[in-house]
Amino acid sequence: MFKIVRYSFQDLLRSRWSYVYFAFYLLLGFVMLFLNHDLAKGVITLMNVIIILVPLIATIFGVMYYYSSREFTALLLAQPIRRSRIFLGQYLGVAGSLSLSLVLGLGLPFVLYGLFRSPAIWDFVLLLVTGVFLNLIFTALAFLVALSNDNRIKGFGYAVLLWLFLAVVYDGIFLLSLILFEEYPLDSFALGATLLNPIDLSRTLILLKLDISALLGYTGAVFKAFFGTSLGMLVSLGVLGLWTAAPVAALVRKARHKDF
Repeated sequence: MFKIVRYSFQDLLRSRWSYVYFAFYLLLGFVMLFLNHDLAKGVITLMNVIIILVPLIATIFGVMYYYSSREFTALLLAQPIRRSRIFLGQYLGVAGSLSLSLVLGLGLPFVLYGLFRSPAIWDFVLLLVTGVFLNLIFTALAFLVALSNDNRIKGFGYAVLLWLFLAVVYDGIFLLSLILFEEYPLDSFALGATLLNPIDLSRTLILLKLDISALLGYTGAVFKAFFGTSLGMLVSLGVLGLWTAAPVAALVRKARHKDF
């Protein structure tokens, strides 16, 4: 499996889009620090970009890589190699490459500017951690959707629709539910709905770490009481881990039973 991971990783490193992705975050980090030396405000700016862009890029890269390497995958399947190792290796190669571009692209400007002594450094670390989790989650979802659809157009369309639902539509349904049922106690519902969406969960964690829970509306106090504690942070990271493990497990199961 490690050979497949290395091949997938090196294959993506030869792609110009990987360097474009890295250069974008590198430029974003330098521009942000040049315009504003307040790391806390910079984290908020980066969050607005990462929360939406990282899942989208991971979705597109995952789908494109699966379909572009389908012939090579068929060749590997003819060898005495477990299917789980093949698809896990490809998944880890893609997710690892995207995560490395994100961490290096945003981390290098902070290293060069010497801001690791800033008290807001842990907010920045949490931003990178959630970004890596989103890469892992949406790359796995993209592979799962592509594996379930042999037609490239359908697979790409379904994957983008999944990202659109989790990034935009889900929030609209969530807010509409809060408005329609505002007369009822919605504390547990708000917490549960947040945990069911990795994008919302990542955004909530970062906002609460920055101690600006007032931006979350009238449910901000509820979120602060749960997500703002050490136990809430551990539970949230654990849920992000489950969000990563569930599509990977479904991917492996689908690969074992799919007729190639």
